[in-house]
Amino acid sequence: MISTIAWKDNSVVMIDQRKLPLEEEYVVCKDYKRVIWAIKELVIRGAPAIGIAAAMGLALGALEIRTSRSDSFCKEFDTICHEMASARPTAINLFWAIDRMKRLVSNSKGEDVKTIKALLVSEAQKILAEDISVNRRLGNIGQKLLKDGACVLTHCNAGALATGGYGTALGVIRAAVENGKKISVFADETRPFLQGARLTAWELKQASIPVTLITDSMAGHFMQRGRIEAVIVGADRITVNGDVANKIGTYMIAVLASIHRIPFYVAAPISTIDCSLESGDKIPIEERDRSEVTHILGKQIAPNEIMVENPAFDVTPNQYVTAIITEKGIATPPFKESLARLEEE
Repeated sequence: MISTIAWKDNSVVMIDQRKLPLEEEYVVCKDYKRVIWAIKELVIRGAPAIGIAAAMGLALGALEIRTSRSDSFCKEFDTICHEMASARPTAINLFWAIDRMKRLVSNSKGEDVKTIKALLVSEAQKILAEDISVNRRLGNIGQKLLKDGACVLTHCNAGALATGGYGTALGVIRAAVENGKKISVFADETRPFLQGARLTAWELKQASIPVTLITDSMAGHFMQRGRIEAVIVGADRITVNGDVANKIGTYMIAVLASIHRIPFYVAAPISTIDCSLESGDKIPIEERDRSEVTHILGKQIAPNEIMVENPAFDVTPNQYVTAIITEKGIATPPFKESLARLEEE
């Protein structure tokens, strides 16, 4: 299985997803600011993976704090958490991981600073292990929705590279194959950062799962021809009513799937649900640098000084979502009730 991120010798080691599929290189982060940089620059991406990176970055930051006084440590740690929260605004797993690490510190105030640091390192490693376990459960639950012989469309990358090592949307596909089903995949290239072309296609090829790469604008054509039997994507944030924030272009695919009566599945851990937001119109949408649109792999493709907008995510309203697959079960409409039930379990 692909090793997306690991804790080694008090450093965070992550595969550089900007270099794939042509080069397999690793970035070693020895301080928390380097982890923040890696998240912002998409060295690591995908909501669950960002959460893991944030937790490990906070553990690194804790090790950098020199005071032995508990109150001073907590104050400095809060500052590091605030910096980490600025890394990317849309993926809720980032904030989930920060809150979990802050809660551990709050519950450990009776301990000495050395013990608290060790607990934070252990917690970050636990979050990684839990993520892999959660995604395997999620995959096994979700694979029941895929028929033997199905051709599935996926958008962006929600595989091992977007998680601790197994995948959400691709985890469902992996699990279906592991259960003896023959599954083939259409992978959208996913402009502008090409996660589908560079990452999803690479992962599926590594796993010997048949994959066909298409441009984003081809999805409707293949749906119209009856070539796609299901769509499955990951998520960066899900609100309590089942609205889904995912990579830009997801909304368009969901609408097309609805028109062609193709089931549209979202696979994400419970930690991706934002209980503080009632609907998707409140989700902050990250706007990224114009160069991601005007350039491909460093080569300029657009006129100089052209106006550019580059939202990294869009929101798919719950009316276009057939089901949301989690490690606790499958939620179906009405999502406000079904997601709440799963969270309570």
